Amino acid sequence: MNTQFAQALFGSTGGFAALVLRVPVGLILAAHGAQKLFAWFGGYGLEGTGQWMASIGLEPGYLMALMAGSAEFFGGLALAVGLLTRPAALVNAIAMLVAVFAVHIGNGLFMSNNGYEYALTLFVVSVALAIQGGGRFALDNVLLQRLGTGTVYSKPVAA
Repeated sequence: MNTQFAQALFGSTGGFAALVLRVPVGLILAAHGAQKLFAWFGGYGLEGTGQWMASIGLEPGYLMALMAGSAEFFGGLALAVGLLTRPAALVNAIAMLVAVFAVHIGNGLFMSNNGYEYALTLFVVSVALAIQGGGRFALDNVLLQRLGTGTVYSKPVAA
């Protein structure tokens, strides 16, 4: 693998802050994905979620439910352990952006009215992780080391 590409994909200067963002947000996203995919935690599973997605114009509903649920579940698990952090964060950022504009934007900001504040927060955290990577305690560092591409983790430069 090209060392420059591997460093860009797996490398990070995120430190401990990335861990603090990755773990809870990853687990929350995984739980939401499990609702869509497996009907866990009070969710409706692929059939029910697919029907709902089709009813709001996201067609074909079953495929959209599969894609959103997979992005959240598998991407969330990947974020939690710091595996392929940047791609997982990017996929979840896109899923949250769709959620904001397809579902929540017309309800205003606040969650109490099914607004977009929560999906926007998950979007912003996902974008931050896509930019900074998984940080010091991420499996991405193990991959980078195994690929023998140089620096595993580098401290951020002080301003």
